[in-house]
Amino acid sequence: MSLRVLVVDDQGVVRAGFTAVIDAEEDMTVVGEAGAGAEAVRLAGELAPDVVVMDVRLPDLDGIAATRIITGRENAPRVLVLTAFDLDAYVFEALRAGASGFLLKDVPAAELLRAIRVVAAGESVLTPAATRRLIGHYAFGTRPAFRPGSGTHDPAGLTGLTGLTGLTGRERYVLTLVASGLDDAEIAGQLGTTARTVKSHVDALLRKLGLRDRVQATILAYDLGLARPNLPGTHI
Repeated sequence: MSLRVLVVDDQGVVRAGFTAVIDAEEDMTVVGEAGAGAEAVRLAGELAPDVVVMDVRLPDLDGIAATRIITGRENAPRVLVLTAFDLDAYVFEALRAGASGFLLKDVPAAELLRAIRVVAAGESVLTPAATRRLIGHYAFGTRPAFRPGSGTHDPAGLTGLTGLTGLTGRERYVLTLVASGLDDAEIAGQLGTTARTVKSHVDALLRKLGLRDRVQATILAYDLGLARPNLPGTHI
């Protein structure tokens, strides 16, 4: 089945360009276009796309606010935010609003198509620069007041943590590894298991915590002080 994509941008020529690139793929089809935030919210509900390619700067309702509304619905589509402005505020707010990815508009067409497929599959996409700044924000920014316990039998420091008590010990530890920026293969190496098993653990912890993807898991882990920054080569 083709991935159903909704393209949102305030410039008609940009929408046309994205639409042409996406519709040229056998496994994708553009089901609608929107030039404003409120229209994007409406069409996302009516057309049930799998992925929304969302601009940030939109009339009447900006892309961050539109993303928050769209992702707050039941059976929400994935949102991939594209912007011409590589600003920290956009990155953080887009991810907190529920976006599964953040890319600049000048990415090659092949990278855009790959990103759409990745977020549709439930994963997340960030530019390397955006990821480094996301982790760096927690490394050098204001630390959250909350601190988990440090039981000797709980190396991840998660025992009794509200909202995480439904996770198994292995899932808790996988959460901290995800937040450090490791992919499934790298986590498998740490645990001495397979990437497929790791993916099962990740899927389970996301489901139990009500999170959409690794980006949200990373934000949660850093907000709660569960993970330490790993800046060099970090990726999500």
